[in-house]
Amino acid sequence: MTTSQLTHDQKPGAARREGHPGIALTVIAACQLMVVLDATIVNIALPHIQGALKFSTTDLTWVVSAYTLTFGGLLLLGGRAGDILGRRRVFMTGILLFTVASLLGGFAQEPWQLLAARVLQGVGGAIASPTSLALITTTFPEGPERNRAFGVFAAVSAGGGAIGLLAGGMLTEWLDWRWVLFVNVPIGILIAVLTPLYISESERHPGRFDFLGALTSTAGMASLVYGFIRASEEGWRDGLTLGSFGAAVVLLLAFVLVETRAKEPITPLRMFADRNRSGTYVIMLSLAAAMFGMFFFIVLFVQNVLDYTPIEAGLAFLPVTVVIAVGAALSQKFLPVLGPKPFMVTGSIIVAIGLGWQTLISPDSSYVGGVLGPMLLFGFGMGLNFVTLTLTAVSGVAPHEAGAASGLLNATQQVGGSLGLSILTTVFGTASRDEAEKQVGDFMAHASPEQKAEFARTHELPAPWSHEILSEGISTAFIPAAAMAVLALVTALLVIRVRKSDLDALAGTASAAGPAGG
Repeated sequence: MTTSQLTHDQKPGAARREGHPGIALTVIAACQLMVVLDATIVNIALPHIQGALKFSTTDLTWVVSAYTLTFGGLLLLGGRAGDILGRRRVFMTGILLFTVASLLGGFAQEPWQLLAARVLQGVGGAIASPTSLALITTTFPEGPERNRAFGVFAAVSAGGGAIGLLAGGMLTEWLDWRWVLFVNVPIGILIAVLTPLYISESERHPGRFDFLGALTSTAGMASLVYGFIRASEEGWRDGLTLGSFGAAVVLLLAFVLVETRAKEPITPLRMFADRNRSGTYVIMLSLAAAMFGMFFFIVLFVQNVLDYTPIEAGLAFLPVTVVIAVGAALSQKFLPVLGPKPFMVTGSIIVAIGLGWQTLISPDSSYVGGVLGPMLLFGFGMGLNFVTLTLTAVSGVAPHEAGAASGLLNATQQVGGSLGLSILTTVFGTASRDEAEKQVGDFMAHASPEQKAEFARTHELPAPWSHEILSEGISTAFIPAAAMAVLALVTALLVIRVRKSDLDALAGTASAAGPAGG
């Protein structure tokens, strides 16, 4: 037996090619990029997906929510799985599941097939993402090397959304919308091949899986989201709508009961005992709810009303990511001096103003005046909040629970975004139906015989009538979005009370928790 063989035998699960931290970090970062990117890369392709698979505008929201609901709902369970079963093993499982789901989604011929694939993607992402963050702590020694790795991970998490928007535009325009899913397949296979070569297995820790908690929370939120989307199409008196809301109440109450009795709960309810942390979660949920809706509806507006190509739509959103980064940098620099509350309050005010501005959107709105201006305000306000909320969420938490606190914030962002999008979609659907009745009457009074014949065949109004309907629905949907930002503002004003003495703890626990991710 050679020395190398002996060394390998003495270290079960060791990387086959140890001593390459740069490659190991690239593999971990590539996983996080793929998972974060997939939350936005599909957005630009939504109008093309809608046309190809015949989604209604309200049902189209499930293409986003099916991923974010399962991702957010199972995120904490995925992190627990890595601790108990071994992080490298779980990491690879998540990557392979995500890759297979992406392949199936790319071949989807029916709406349900795409939605099922998006659910599987969410499960894979929930397994892989928290484990990839945890692998940094086991792969890199504590100190400058680990801090640099966390910095790369945070940069990828922050920039993944922007890359996704641009990549989604290029793939949709140059190839086909299906490639926003197919692109994950070669990347996922490469990550799965390189992982055992350059990343060692972590030590397993005894523990229990809170499957019942994960199931009741995810199913409860899915029922709630479905209820809102169903109401947007069938009304509030529909039996299935009421049944969905009833099921959501039962499931979420069951979740709380399960968590109070579980020995190792997926969501430690004691995390909500601290008013600052609870307030932080409410603010993140409210802002994420508005953010997901803003991206969804503006993507439809710039492509369907302004007639932007997918690439132009992707480029249209890039300035938002720049101002988010500027806001985050400012908050990070001045947080030790001013404390978190001023940034939460100011950021929420700016977000509310931006969303309020978007309630004025109309078919005559230009990109600069009607889209870019309010989006820049929105992005800067969100940037002021992101770092601040992450640090406040882990303030005062024991080091061994910092990961759970930041993971819960990330889960709140994903689930809150899905819930908010469903609420805004309900408002959008109601406003669109009312406006459609007006526009059909106007269309029948002014359309040519050829246009009327085409409408009788397709039941779809041409421009400019269709633009009026879409714009009215979008502008009305931004009213509750602005209200969500106001809720964040009120919470920041009345609930958050972080003292100056807590500021040193903020910086210390932040390094223990690591970045929360996209």
